[in-house]
Amino acid sequence: MQIAAAAGMNRWSLGSAGNAIKLDRSGPHRARLMMLMWIILSGSLCLMVDGQMKLSPETVQKWAVSFGKEIASLSTRYSGAKLLQKKYKDVEGAVKIEEVNGEELVKKFAEEMEEMLGRKMKSVKSLAEAAEDADLYHEYNETLEFDYYNSMLINTVDEDGNPVPLGGEFQLEENEHFSKLAVNTQQSNIQVPTNVYNRDPDIVNGVYMSEALNDIFIDNFQKDPTLTWQYFGSSTGFFRLYPGIQWIPDENGVVTFDCRNRNWYIQAATSPKDVIIVVDVSGSMKGLRLTIAKHTINTILDTLGENDFVNIIAYSDYVRYVEPCFKGTLVQADLDNREHFKLLVEELHVKGEGKVKNAMMESFKILNEAAALGQGSLCNQAIMLITDGAMEDFQDVFEKFNWPERRVRVFTYLIGREMTFAENVKWIACNNKGYYTHISTLADVQENVMEYLHVLSRPMVINHDHDIIWTEAYMDSVFPNKDELFNTQAQSLLLMTSVAMPVFSKKKETLSHGILLGVVGTDVALKELMRLAPRYKLGVHGYAYLITNNGYILSHPDLRPLYKEGKKLKPKPNYNSVDLSEVEWEDTEEKLRTAMVKGETGTLFLDVRTSVDKGTRVMFLRNDYFYTVINETPFSLGIVLSRGYGQYIFIGNVSVEEGLHDLLAPDLTIASEWTYCETDIDPAHRKLNQLQAVVRYLTGKEPDLECDVQLLQQTLFDAVVTAPMEAYWTALMLNTSGMDDGVETAFLGTRSGLMRFQRYTGIEKRIAKSFLTSTDKENMFTLDHFPVWYRRAAEYPAGQFLYYMPRQETRAGRIVIATTAVTVTVGKKTAIAGAIGVQMTLELIESKFWAIAAQPNDTDCSGVEGICPLRCDSVDIDCYVIDNNGFVLISKQRNDAGRFYGEVDGSVMTTLIRMGMFKRVSLFDYQAMCKINSHSVSSARPLLSPFYGLASTLKWFLSNFLLFLLEFNICGFWHMEHFAEASAHKKKGDILQPCDTEYPSFVYEPSVKETNSIIKCGRCQKMFVVQQIPDSNLLMLVVQADCDCSRQYSRITMEPKEVKYIASVKCDRMRSQKIRRRPESCHSFHPQENADDCGGASFISLSTSLFFTCLTFAALVS
Repeated sequence: MQIAAAAGMNRWSLGSAGNAIKLDRSGPHRARLMMLMWIILSGSLCLMVDGQMKLSPETVQKWAVSFGKEIASLSTRYSGAKLLQKKYKDVEGAVKIEEVNGEELVKKFAEEMEEMLGRKMKSVKSLAEAAEDADLYHEYNETLEFDYYNSMLINTVDEDGNPVPLGGEFQLEENEHFSKLAVNTQQSNIQVPTNVYNRDPDIVNGVYMSEALNDIFIDNFQKDPTLTWQYFGSSTGFFRLYPGIQWIPDENGVVTFDCRNRNWYIQAATSPKDVIIVVDVSGSMKGLRLTIAKHTINTILDTLGENDFVNIIAYSDYVRYVEPCFKGTLVQADLDNREHFKLLVEELHVKGEGKVKNAMMESFKILNEAAALGQGSLCNQAIMLITDGAMEDFQDVFEKFNWPERRVRVFTYLIGREMTFAENVKWIACNNKGYYTHISTLADVQENVMEYLHVLSRPMVINHDHDIIWTEAYMDSVFPNKDELFNTQAQSLLLMTSVAMPVFSKKKETLSHGILLGVVGTDVALKELMRLAPRYKLGVHGYAYLITNNGYILSHPDLRPLYKEGKKLKPKPNYNSVDLSEVEWEDTEEKLRTAMVKGETGTLFLDVRTSVDKGTRVMFLRNDYFYTVINETPFSLGIVLSRGYGQYIFIGNVSVEEGLHDLLAPDLTIASEWTYCETDIDPAHRKLNQLQAVVRYLTGKEPDLECDVQLLQQTLFDAVVTAPMEAYWTALMLNTSGMDDGVETAFLGTRSGLMRFQRYTGIEKRIAKSFLTSTDKENMFTLDHFPVWYRRAAEYPAGQFLYYMPRQETRAGRIVIATTAVTVTVGKKTAIAGAIGVQMTLELIESKFWAIAAQPNDTDCSGVEGICPLRCDSVDIDCYVIDNNGFVLISKQRNDAGRFYGEVDGSVMTTLIRMGMFKRVSLFDYQAMCKINSHSVSSARPLLSPFYGLASTLKWFLSNFLLFLLEFNICGFWHMEHFAEASAHKKKGDILQPCDTEYPSFVYEPSVKETNSIIKCGRCQKMFVVQQIPDSNLLMLVVQADCDCSRQYSRITMEPKEVKYIASVKCDRMRSQKIRRRPESCHSFHPQENADDCGGASFISLSTSLFFTCLTFAALVS
């Protein structure tokens, strides 16, 4: 066409003599103009042609084939994959493959867990019996003096070098069993909160009485060495802990830990309850009073658990719900809802006159309706009234809704120093089987709120019902090495549960008072429980999980209870109220959740989408779920087996001598977090790692070790079959002249948790310095998962390498991992034996690619359509290698490596998705944390006019003067409560809060081997060619670089997007009550209960005339 265009111009310029003469006369300027027109015309025609024919698919195909052979050869050679597959092929005649029976497996695991948890319950029962007997024979002595070991004061001395009182020498030794903390296993010691006087007669008598528990602690630990912390939490506030430790105060030297606030104490001390908190927000509740009221609400919320239900009503001139969405109903008091309420309570403001009658009526209606409809806890019901005074006569409300049965208890909290209405507030509590307390300072809140728990516990204590309770999962933040644990352990395995039992007074003279002495308990680390469901029996993608009677996760490999705030890991606000439906979100009809919550036994099949490599890569699995209840507990156990490789397990057999020889090879390790042998029973074994324990057991040096014989048999078999790899790798490494620079590590892993690896490169030259080290949890066998390279290889055809670039960057550069599965086949059954691979530098792979992706300059271009020679180093050509999830491995721009290709070129990625070569898969994260801009709220009242400001000042001065006369306390004049409300806007930065997110993942459709297309982008067109690289998960992509389509096509990102719910949907989700299994026991009433013990307070004399003067003036200036 270029020739035709030139000929056409010649004809035009020489068409007639007249025109020719005219052209000649126009001179050089006209000639240059015509030449420019010719260039523009020919250039535009050329552009049109190039946009259609520029790139040769045949050339790209040749490159792809050559590159595929090159990297396959590289990977096969340095990994030794063919040799390992051959070794397993050779033993196929000596092995048998069995189908995994999920129903039998889940039943067996559940029985073992039941037995383990039963031992913990037995220990707690013995502690409760010993504590009650000790109290029965102890006579209270007001003047008793007893020096005990205070965990805050032990091993400390005064200025003269003498032990401080309640201190003294207390031997501590680091103990592996107790998270490497320094402990004393021969003695317990006492922790007392800072706000409790450690010499108080009640404390001293309780500590002296509970000394009898020391022998029981030690005896329990000897009988069951898997026990962790044992403790007695006293109703007076002290905490006896075994083994004894040095308690570390916070940075201010304060110990805020109070055992009576812990879930195990509260749940053991009371039965489930429905609670309506009614708070006065009238004008008189300003300043410090409102602050105390808010703190009281938050403290009450902290005493609730997931078996309780709650709502909060605020009242002044009218009644309003703190959360309007919860109007007229009760919501479960899980951590999520409690934290939500706390945020709303912070925004409460005072205004108007306090009219409590309507608020009480509304509260009774909610509770009565819940009971009638079978909602809520169906046990205790209580109203918590928080006010600075109650002037109304609302006896008729109680007569209508609560008398004579008094089914709803009413607890009253009088806020502030004002005592005028104390009798009214006390009368309310005493006539409704509740308790009255007076809270005048923030320091009073904790002790006074705790009183309601003792009242609710009376029926249970009088009846002497020792209910054993199990708590939801929680993360203990008390001990000093929690930050280290956060960083080194799998997130879902940081959690624990506690088993606890109440301790009662058995003295006959106090029977009707129902005196609760405290609660005894012990912790169970969930990782120890999950060890009873070993990973090797569940397969590469299989796992076990536990849920509570409320459907909340106890343990699950996808549970992520921590989030990062700056550089620190912190527990999420809702970390222990994550529902099973939020983790197993493919169970859209919640059939699995419903069956497990009901305590049923059964099976379910689901097609699921799951992700690996930190959520960036999707896998499609076909999972069978098996589930059953764990008897004597509120827990249910589930296991998951993936169809395919997860269906089968193969069993081989070798002699101990042969296997032990190969097990001692220097390149071999076994999964340190798996339990091959139980090293936690005998203290002498606790310093052994798993490999050392296995060797000592097999050599007969430690015959008493309890070991998993089936796992040891598999491990020995794998050690023998994989043994030749050591010699193979060593021979390659010694042949230095034949080594490719950039091959750093060869590795393999088997289903038994065995790993071998060979470092081809020394640490000083190695780019991937952390790969396959103890800190590299993603690539190691853990209690939580198989290595990511193992899991990905298992979903790809055995013998074909899968290549990917890990998400995390190393300091010196980037790496590529090539991995493939190794299988064993017997008859028609195939089981995965392991995975093998090699880790290389990205630079090595790049060098191989650039050497191939360039045609020589002397290439014969005859018969070739498009650009010839085609070279990836050309400025108008961009070449990429991307993997099956769309991530860039190779690009001219090295910064592109590791990025999602849609972020590099949105136009091509969009076209590939439209053509079906890639498909977008939506994934959901119901445990996400999103940034929100918290609006700042001011409690300031605008000064509308100078007069109003003057009046406010006058009101403040005179009212505080009168309050001074009433309270007889000059310090009160200076207290924050009495300053005018003029606080400034409190600025808050971005904070993170729990949210739901949707995020995309992309996956290549392997049926489309190649494609090419032209993208029209305004005035230009972009051609691209895509070719699958044979025997790999990679694609080669060659793109015309001289056409910018960024204006027409935006980039495609993988950033998660928050799922925004419209107000009505959000409210429905918050109000929805999922199916749950209520605790079996309930203790809400006993005819012998002494309800006369309903609290009290001292009164100050008050001038009636002065009081009415105060009220009159306050009304005038309001």
